[in-house]
Amino acid sequence: MEFLYHLLLVLHLLGWAIVLGGVLVNLRSAKIPKGVLHGILTALLTGLLMVGLASASDDLRDPDNAKVAVKLVIALVVTALVVYGVRKPRTVTTGYLGAIAGLTAVNVAVAVFWR
Repeated sequence: MEFLYHLLLVLHLLGWAIVLGGVLVNLRSAKIPKGVLHGILTALLTGLLMVGLASASDDLRDPDNAKVAVKLVIALVVTALVVYGVRKPRTVTTGYLGAIAGLTAVNVAVAVFWR
């Protein structure tokens, strides 16, 4: 179980890295590449799987439900922004991409600093 959890964690971090990197690289062109959509969906799915696995396992520490709720809300907002930006590319501006990048950074900060 622990190996599977850590594998999901690696995929989760890679998903968030794809989101942040893809958005920052495209700030000048003000567009959302398809990879960002795949990255956020990967991060969202692996995050949910990690919480479920940690909750069900006796080997892993139980997740902090308040922290998980905050991270889930942020992840859902980022997902909504990315999906909307991919479907309606005319609405994407540098500020729009900045909001996605900022919320991604906040989600990472919550993961690191909330103990």
